[in-house]
Amino acid sequence: MIASDPDAPEATEDQLAQARPFAEVFPALAEAMRKNAGGRPKADNPKVAVSLRLDQDVVARFKASGPGWQTRMNRALREAAGL
Repeated sequence: MIASDPDAPEATEDQLAQARPFAEVFPALAEAMRKNAGGRPKADNPKVAVSLRLDQDVVARFKASGPGWQTRMNRALREAAGL
């Protein structure tokens, strides 16, 4: 469908030869975009993603307590581990 879009014609060899990197053409804008990448700040002690099989009723109990259930489950596991 892109090939048939009249508003997005294929670039010619001459256009491609003249192309320059975005950061070279717009250095200030590229720098501002790098600084404002967004996302969460880096954590001092980042979490680790794991795959874990738990009993349905255990997960249901934590989920029933509302938003933040994963944090509460982590807290319960830390307590059980003596951390």
